[in-house]
Order: sequence, then C-alpha cells, then structure tokens
Amino acid sequence: MKVEKWITSKEKFALLSKGSGKLKDFTFQNIDFTTEKIDWSNFIICSTTLLGCKLKEEDEIHLLRKGALILPDYNELPFNPYREHLYTWQELEAISTNEKSLDLNIYEHFYETRYSPSINDSLWQRIHDHAIDTSLRHLLTPLRNGDYKKKIVGFMGGHGTLRTDPYYTKTAFTAKAISEYGYFVASGGGPGIMEATNLGAYFSGRSDKELQKAIEMLSIAPHFTDEGFMEISKEVIQLFPEGQESLAIPTWFYGHEPSNVFASHIAKYFSNSIREDTLLAICLHGIIYAPGSAGTTQEIFMDAAQNHYGTFGYVSPMVFLGKERYEMNTMLFPVLKQLAKGKAYQKMLFLTDDPEQAIQFIEKNPPKKIK
Repeated sequence: MKVEKWITSKEKFALLSKGSGKLKDFTFQNIDFTTEKIDWSNFIICSTTLLGCKLKEEDEIHLLRKGALILPDYNELPFNPYREHLYTWQELEAISTNEKSLDLNIYEHFYETRYSPSINDSLWQRIHDHAIDTSLRHLLTPLRNGDYKKKIVGFMGGHGTLRTDPYYTKTAFTAKAISEYGYFVASGGGPGIMEATNLGAYFSGRSDKELQKAIEMLSIAPHFTDEGFMEISKEVIQLFPEGQESLAIPTWFYGHEPSNVFASHIAKYFSNSIREDTLLAICLHGIIYAPGSAGTTQEIFMDAAQNHYGTFGYVSPMVFLGKERYEMNTMLFPVLKQLAKGKAYQKMLFLTDDPEQAIQFIEKNPPKKIK
C-alpha cells in the first residue's frame, strides 16, 4: 500500500506517529505544531520538508540539525504560497478587509513587480505555483502510464469573444455534450471562449433549454469590460445552482481579465508560461479550438510541438471548430497538416463546423502512446 507522504493536518500526523517513525521524503504543510508535545528525536529525519509550519524554537533547532528543510510561514503576502487546494471562484471573489476581492489584492501585489520581481517575490510566486501543481495532480490523479484518471479535454479560443457571438454558444453546447460523454473539461479560466467552456460543462446533465436561458441572461453584458459582467454571472449561478465540475487554469499575468465563475476548480498561476504548458500537457484526450487570435494561434503551435515530438509520451487529437477561421482566413489547418505529414499525429487533426462531429472524432481517437 502506497503511503501518502504529503501531510497537511494534525490528524494525519497523529496516525503517522503510530508508525515506524521514518520520515524519509515526507512533506508537512501548514501545520501548527506549537500546541503539540512532540519528541522529534523519536523520528528518523531524512529529506524531510516542512512548508509554512509553526514550530517551537527548540523543535525547529532540532529538526534543522537533523537535516530537515524548513521554509518559514509567509508574512505580509495577500496569498498563501503553501496552499493545499486549488481555488474556487467564491474564495477568489471573497472581499477582504480593504473592501477588495482576494483576486484583486493578489493581482495588484503581483502587478507592482511582475516584470522585475525581487528575489523574494519570485521565490514566493514559484512556491505558490508549485503548490498549485501539486493540488492539480491530486485532482486529476496521474496514472503510471502517463495518462490521468480523469479523461481531460481542453477548449481554446478568443478571450474577447462576446457572449452574443455564435461561437460562444457553439462552444458552450459542445462542452456540455462532451462533459456528458464522461470527459473532464478544462479551459484557460478567463472570459470569452474560456467562459463558454466552463459554462457548458457546468450545465452538463441539464436541459439544453436551461443552458440557452443562461446564455441569454449573460448576453446582457457581452464583454468582460461591460458593467455588470460578473454580477450577471453570479445571478446565473443562483438561478441554476449545483452545476457539474470542470477545471479552469487562469493566470494573474492577465489579471485584468476576470476568472470566470463557472469552473469548480481553479488552478491559478503567477507564471503564464507554466500555466499554458500545463493546460496543454494535461489535455491528453484532445483540445478543441474555437476561433481565436494570436494567443490561440500560439497555443495551437505549442500543442502541435508537444504532439510532433511526443513530449509527454502521447499524441492527442487537435480539433478545429471553424472552417472559415482555420482553413480560409488563416490557413492554420493546412499548415498543420503539412507539418504533421509522416508523423503519428497526422491522423489526429480534424476540421469541422459541427460540434457533434468534433465530439465523435475525440471519441473515436483516444490518445496514442508513443512507443
């Protein structure tokens, strides 16, 4: 039986204390040990790490002498770099004592030095993003073969796509349907096509009429800069509570864009490059590309590079939802077909205007392991 070596509560530590006493490769996180009477000399300390834990002075000295790595509690930061879980929109939108949301407070703190952070600022940000990595793995449950227990399908497309745009509706209904097929839907977590993705997954299992009603409500404030954009989103949540799960992976680098409220799990990063690479890497069961601009084009070629070189041990479907955009206006699909010639992912490329065809292509083309 595999022993969990990430300990985040006193209860788990108490169970551990009854065992062999070997703490090799164990990590303890956010635990207040100051109220506990612990004889640390009873434990074998080896590659043992304590993140943000509170310790009595004598215990800290003992553990340091035994070779433990201790990273101190954080001070004067609007975020917890040692967090144990992914975010929820409720947590990010919660109002702090300064009458600003947690999300806004973190963004403003980050924005001050995002181009030239101090050594300490960049260290705290990296530790935070490492914690997000860990929480994301726990959510998705990696398997030994390199896949995940959850079958993840991602959606990419324009962040500025209006809620009144036909592709917003088409994306939402595609995400709803593919979620109902048993896939776990992921997006970049922002507005536009990203919001449509998480909205559709949220309405998985509900009627199409209810999703259409939600889109009509949201259309009152079509763009994320419009007054009432977030408020109407929350009204949809209130009218249709208890939606299905999905994943959003946004970044504070684009903090002026609000994280959408329709994702149940939000893996928000400081590093945009890590965020983008992670989102593409986990979507082993495919990515559906709705029309987008430069950012979407970048993601297409990042995804193609992962497929071209089998970076993560698999080739995965790349489905393009929009013939006019990807075949006529930009020629991106023909370019990719030429690039993939003779490669394993050549047959994983598909262009359509029909959401049902997009879903069926993903169903018939599971990720292929590179030998």
